[in-house]
Amino acid sequence: MTINASAVEKIVLFGDSLMAGYGLKKEDHLSTILENELRIKGYNVNIVNASVSGDTSAGGLNKINWTLSENDIDILILGLGANDMLRGIKPEETKKNLEKIIKITLNKKINLILAGMVAPTSHGEKYKKEFDEIYTSLSKKYNLIFIPFLLEGVAFKPEFNLEDGMHPNPNGVKIISRTIEEKLISLLN
Repeated sequence: MTINASAVEKIVLFGDSLMAGYGLKKEDHLSTILENELRIKGYNVNIVNASVSGDTSAGGLNKINWTLSENDIDILILGLGANDMLRGIKPEETKKNLEKIIKITLNKKINLILAGMVAPTSHGEKYKKEFDEIYTSLSKKYNLIFIPFLLEGVAFKPEFNLEDGMHPNPNGVKIISRTIEEKLISLLN
């Protein structure tokens, strides 16, 4: 479903620290950068940062109804699962939680963009394969606009991450913003 860009009032970022702006000044948060870039291009948008550092898919599921309680949300960008993976939560559990979030969002007639994550092999090849498949299968099942890997071009590149090597720095956020912007514009046009 495409929507008229002039009618878009609110886009919600619903993720974890990778979207929340962990360790960054507000002007370097993904919500700020993305909103500014879209406005420069003529889109009338309000990006709301509903992301919480440390959140898992279960935490997101607990908050989704409250987050979507306002009537004027047009698009939700779902970026949860990285903390599930870091904690070794079973992929089928993460998938169930994400699927419930997707269903709740779509039932409210809110467009959804799914931002995927990729697991390292630290939990084993079987875990990686099962985890990585979560996002692809859900995007196909619900015909979602899909970002296969939110950190594409940022992960494992020290110049785009904070000293912890896991969270994007302001330059990394700009890359993530461009990745999301491409998918958003395809929905807005």
